[in-house]
Amino acid sequence: MPVTILAIESSCDETSAAVCRDGKILSNFIANQTVHEQYGGVVPELASRAHMQHILPVVDAALKKADITLDEIDAIAFTQSPGLIGSLLVGSQFAKSLSLALGKPLIAVHHMQAHVLANLIDEHKPSFPFLCLTVSGGHTQIVLCESPVNMKVIGETIDDAAGEAFDKSAKLLGLPYPGGPLIDKYAKEGNPKRFSFPEPRIEGLNFSFSGLKTSILYFLQNAGKSNLYKEEFAATEEEKKQFIEENLPDICASIQHRIITILLNKVKKAAAETGIHDICLAGGVSANSGLRAAFTEAGKKYNWNTFIPTFQYCTDNAGMIAITGYYKYLAGQFADLSVSAAARATW
Repeated sequence: MPVTILAIESSCDETSAAVCRDGKILSNFIANQTVHEQYGGVVPELASRAHMQHILPVVDAALKKADITLDEIDAIAFTQSPGLIGSLLVGSQFAKSLSLALGKPLIAVHHMQAHVLANLIDEHKPSFPFLCLTVSGGHTQIVLCESPVNMKVIGETIDDAAGEAFDKSAKLLGLPYPGGPLIDKYAKEGNPKRFSFPEPRIEGLNFSFSGLKTSILYFLQNAGKSNLYKEEFAATEEEKKQFIEENLPDICASIQHRIITILLNKVKKAAAETGIHDICLAGGVSANSGLRAAFTEAGKKYNWNTFIPTFQYCTDNAGMIAITGYYKYLAGQFADLSVSAAARATW
């Protein structure tokens, strides 16, 4: 008998629903929220209100696109954690209500595990065990995947995430929200070797981006004269603005280059330590064209088998929740109605 999963994702500011049958995504709808642009970041209260408006139409659209009725659904998967608690509550309560009304099993999904398993959606799939570099606005991790339901984080950020480094750098440059994609855009026109930013010396497989952000802050405050805080280097606001305007592509390219080298140097180390050559990329930042290109090039250089989800499965989406729900269904990993959303949760 086929296994059909309805999935709901509402961890941040995008409401998404998807339908998966036997591991194949039949539909994947996402409703974006533009209301946050004027505030320079996601406003949690506005996000949860928008989820309440979007969730029913998005679920309905996903079912219609898949040509599936609610009676044909075998289970309902939803994002339990991590994320904005108000946003998670909208999705989890909707899923629980639907589960109760239909008498269908409920599957709770960890958002970051779903990002990893997005690599199992397309036909070109990694073999187990594989490593996955998962990079998003809130997380930066290297995950060892032994099966779809057996994963272990072997490296993670000790402070800020790579996506946050992109977005905060964009804000320092005066770019509008969301700034990460704009850094990627301008970087294509710039010289990545024009300016030099430090690589943190962090032992093992963990990451750190707080020092890099500070270095970028001082670099801009000094109008490119130094990455260090020294009063004699301080530029006026006009000098700083002029420096950014005249050098924006090169600054973006140099920032992006350093973030990417930090990420890939740790992946190289993880591959050498584990002896694993199937390496995946996942998370919202995996949509960055510079990272995708550098990751693919590293695969050729180090003889890795590299895998990157298609763009629609890189950012927050219900397709990745659906594929995770499918494998959890096969493993009999169900939740009951007492399950609750959590802003933070360990794997």
